Amino acid sequence: MTSIAYYAGSFDPMTNGHVDVLNQALDLFDRVVVGIGIHPGKTPMFTFEERAALISEVISATNKPASGRILVESFDNLVIQAAREAGASVLVRGLRDGTDLDYEMQMAGMNGAMAPDIKTVFFPASPQVRAITGTLVRQVAKMGGDVSPFVPANVLAALKNKVST
Repeated sequence: MTSIAYYAGSFDPMTNGHVDVLNQALDLFDRVVVGIGIHPGKTPMFTFEERAALISEVISATNKPASGRILVESFDNLVIQAAREAGASVLVRGLRDGTDLDYEMQMAGMNGAMAPDIKTVFFPASPQVRAITGTLVRQVAKMGGDVSPFVPANVLAALKNKVST
């Protein structure tokens, strides 16, 4: 039986922290679906198409043997519904600190109550990527700061292009 995990987020943009969690998930699951959340009330820096392309490029560049085990898709419903539609039995969540743990435990509890057949698995961020957030990366990039330690090379190029226009 193939184990499928669902890794949901905005990925606006994908950071080295996201890559770290994705690699950890690939160590445990046969397939990982990366679900890019689309929220009509939010205006992301990158469109869904741009985010999907950036993630696919990162996967191709950093996970060559695993690239066939990863699918990138969008979702605009509850994450448990998207996970179920993808055939996933597990939600993947990354944890940077205790604040993340508190929030993610609440989400896991709600998701578990609504979909007891879908479990949540937490992966701790590696120390070198623990401080990275997409929000901070966007803010630093918009203010002309160097975000190269925090994002893959293709994302860095896309960020530079986005903030220069």
